[in-house]
Amino acid sequence: MGERVHTILANKGSAIWSVRPEATVYEALKLLAEKDVGALLVISEGKLTGVFSERDYARKVALMGKSSRELRVGEIMTSPVITVTREHTIEECMRIVTEHHIRHLPVVDGEELVGMISIGDLVNAIISAQAETIQHLSNYIAGEYPR
Repeated sequence: MGERVHTILANKGSAIWSVRPEATVYEALKLLAEKDVGALLVISEGKLTGVFSERDYARKVALMGKSSRELRVGEIMTSPVITVTREHTIEECMRIVTEHHIRHLPVVDGEELVGMISIGDLVNAIISAQAETIQHLSNYIAGEYPR
């Protein structure tokens, strides 16, 4: 049984940065920069309706020659949203982001948003778990493993 999403949230926190679909893309970009994150949740009337990411901007605004000061987030956000729960394993999340070519996964508990994880969080969790395994094996080989 592998590490689960709740462990990542416990380490990184469960801060959620969001915008309304009516916000301009420019406003969303400012918030991305201010919070130093790659994606924002799009919430309308208390419900998760989409995700706005740097990738959405690059592919749907910048390359199309549209104006970020006039275009609304709701016009280019990624929707429907793929979510995970606190109980999903890191391996399951990696499969989801790989299959769907996404970089961010909102974490829900029923209908409640409880956080967001990124592919970077997943990779860091995998590296940490592997480092711990290597340390245990090294200790065992060196005879320092508890008996």
